[in-house]
Amino acid sequence: MSGAKIDMLLHAPARLQIAALLDAVDEMEFSRLRSLVSVSDSVLSKHLAALSEAGYVGLRKAAEAGRQRTWASLNRAGRRALRSHVAALREIVAQVPAERD
Repeated sequence: MSGAKIDMLLHAPARLQIAALLDAVDEMEFSRLRSLVSVSDSVLSKHLAALSEAGYVGLRKAAEAGRQRTWASLNRAGRRALRSHVAALREIVAQVPAERD
């Protein structure tokens, strides 16, 4: 096995999905992210706070159309952590044998 390790912060399915979605864009607005992950505002807020505290996600707040909006982005550390986590998962699933008769 390589040096890839399971990242327990990213191991939670919703956090893994958030990181994967953010990896594909420069940043994503909170409501769009909430809709794609299919969680409540409070659940997404908690996940983003955990990812932000770990140094994986940056959060930007700004007024738009008269409302305060939040944008999230996966930073360099978050991208490295995601790549390592996915590599570890791939190593694990590579050990699963092909379908048996």
